[in-house]
Amino acid sequence: MTSIPALGPRGEGWVVLQFACFGLVAVAWWLAPVPPGGDVGDSLDNVGYALVIAGALFAGGGLLALSRARALATVPYPREGASLVEGGPYRFVRHPIYGGLILGSLGAALLAPWIGSFAAAGLLAVILDLKRRREEAWLVEQYPAYEAYRGRTKALLPFVY
Repeated sequence: MTSIPALGPRGEGWVVLQFACFGLVAVAWWLAPVPPGGDVGDSLDNVGYALVIAGALFAGGGLLALSRARALATVPYPREGASLVEGGPYRFVRHPIYGGLILGSLGAALLAPWIGSFAAAGLLAVILDLKRRREEAWLVEQYPAYEAYRGRTKALLPFVY
């Protein structure tokens, strides 16, 4: 059992926190001062766009894989009758949607570099990692094979974490 709170019978509070963080990322991006530009700014922009695109592709692949398996849920509690998904992007990480959202928010912070953008992206990463831990406690209860899957697959970023 995990010490991470459920925040509702199906983890509804984690979804609320996640969307609040999305709002903070958007507000921080909007409030960010315009960078002066130049070669460093162009390089950061290129990395930022690459991370946003990679994050969108990774999250989109995760959504598609869960949707095809009829396992997609808006809350972290697993859907009744769904099967464990280990294919597609789930071969590389256990939570490609969360990982993609983190990569995308980091990319957005690089496109609007200032402390608020990075703080909002960091807070989103922390909330999604905690949500992931709560979700995994439920997944272990529902799927006996999850423990082995967790042992061989990274959590959020391939080859890293």
